[in-house]
Amino acid sequence: MNINTSPDQIVRSTAQITPGYMSGFGNSFETEALPGALPIGRNSPQRCAYGLYAEQLSGSPFTAPRGSNERSWLYRIRPSVKHSGRFEKVDAGLWRTAPCHEYDLPIAQLRWDPAPIPKEEVTFLQGVQTMTTAGDANTQAGMAAHVYLITKSMVDQHFYNADGEMMFVAQQGNLRLVTEFGRIDIEPGEIAVIPRGVKFRIEIPNGPARGYLCENYGGAFTLPERGPIGANCLANSRDFLTPVASYEDKDTPTELYVKWGGSLFKTTLPHSPIDVVAWHGNYAPYKYDLRTFSPVGAISFDHPDPSIFTVLTSPSETAGTANIDFVIFPERWAVAENTFRPPWYHMNIMSEFMGLIYGVYDAKPQGFVPGGISLHNCMLPHGPDREAFDHASTSELKPVKLTGTMAFMFETRFPQRVTQHAATTATLQDDYADCWKGLEKRFDPSKP
Repeated sequence: MNINTSPDQIVRSTAQITPGYMSGFGNSFETEALPGALPIGRNSPQRCAYGLYAEQLSGSPFTAPRGSNERSWLYRIRPSVKHSGRFEKVDAGLWRTAPCHEYDLPIAQLRWDPAPIPKEEVTFLQGVQTMTTAGDANTQAGMAAHVYLITKSMVDQHFYNADGEMMFVAQQGNLRLVTEFGRIDIEPGEIAVIPRGVKFRIEIPNGPARGYLCENYGGAFTLPERGPIGANCLANSRDFLTPVASYEDKDTPTELYVKWGGSLFKTTLPHSPIDVVAWHGNYAPYKYDLRTFSPVGAISFDHPDPSIFTVLTSPSETAGTANIDFVIFPERWAVAENTFRPPWYHMNIMSEFMGLIYGVYDAKPQGFVPGGISLHNCMLPHGPDREAFDHASTSELKPVKLTGTMAFMFETRFPQRVTQHAATTATLQDDYADCWKGLEKRFDPSKP
C-alpha cells in the first residue's frame, strides 16, 4: 500500500495555508502526487505518465455556462469502470430519500435532544439517521437533513452518492474523509462538502463522532452574492481548502457502496478506488472553518434578516429563492439601539432545520443544546421563548459580544417532511411548544 503526497504540493508561503490543502473556492486547481503525473497542455494524452488512465468527472452538463460548468480530470491507476461490478441492493438502515411520505405527522414546531452515541460499533453508512426530506431527488431538487453517529472507521469500505452532494457539519469528534481527490480532516466548527459522485471513506481518528449531514439534491453549493455588502466579509474564498492529490495502490478486497435513486447498492472490488495520482479542475471536495466567517449586522437599529449569515447557497431556477441556504449564527457583537436584539417572531415561506454545534443560541437559552435539532416548517410561526423575550425586552442595550456559540440552519424552499424515525425517536421533545406558553397578553390601550 502506497499513500503518496508530493512534497512540492505541501510547500507553503507566508500565507500559512494548512499543509495538504489548496486555498480558494471554485478555483481550477491542479495537483499531482508523483512528479510529471499531470499532463501539461492537454487533458487526454495518447499515453499517460506512469501508465495511468485519464478520466473526466462531470458535475454539470457539458453545455452548462462556463461560470457554472464543473468538471475535473483525474489520472488514476484504474478507470472507474474497474470500480464497478455486480451490484446488489442492500438495507439502507435509517437513511431516507425524498419523496418520503412514510409518516404522517401533524404540523407542529418540533425540537429534538441530541441523538445518543451508540455503544456498539457503527460505521458512517450504518450511522446515518434521516430526520427530514424535502423535494424530489429524482428531479434533482430539494434536500434531506440527517444526523450521523460513528463509532467505527470504515475499513476496506468506500462509498459515493449519485443522488446529491453532501455537507458534513462536525459537532462532536473529528472526521477524516479519505477521498479520491485527497484527504480532508475536520473538527467541530468545520464543515466538509463532498460533491456528487466522489468516492470516499470516513475514519474517526480520535474516537466517536456525531454531527449533521445535508444531502443536496439540487444545484451545487456556491458562495452567495454579496450585493450591497460589497466585495468583502461573509465567507471569503481564500478560507476554503481543497485537498492535494493522495493515492492508494492497494490490491486487497474492498466493498463499494453507491446511493442511487434513493436506494443503497453494494459490490466488491479487488482493489481500493482511492487511486487518483493527479488531478486538475474545479469539481472537488473542500472544507471550511465556520469560525473564519466574517459577519455583518445592524450597527444602529433593528435585527437584520438571517440571510446575511449565509455561508453557502444551492441555487434554484428562481432568482433569489434557494434550493438550500446554509446559514450560521457565529460569535458576533450585538450593538443595535432601541432594538429587540434576538430574532423576531416570524412566519417564513422557507423551511428551517436548525442545529447547535456548541454554546447557547440566543433565542432559545433552554432546551436547545449542542447536538440538538429544531424544525420550523413553511408558514409555522416561531421565535424567542419567554425567557429570551423577557431578557431582551428589559436588558440594558449596551454592546454585548455573543461568544462561544455556533448554530446553523439548512433552509429550503420545500416543506421538510419528518421521517418515521424522527417522529418516533425518544429524543423528540413532546413539550417544545410549551416554551411559548408564558407569553401572556401584554396589551393595554391606556398605556401607549
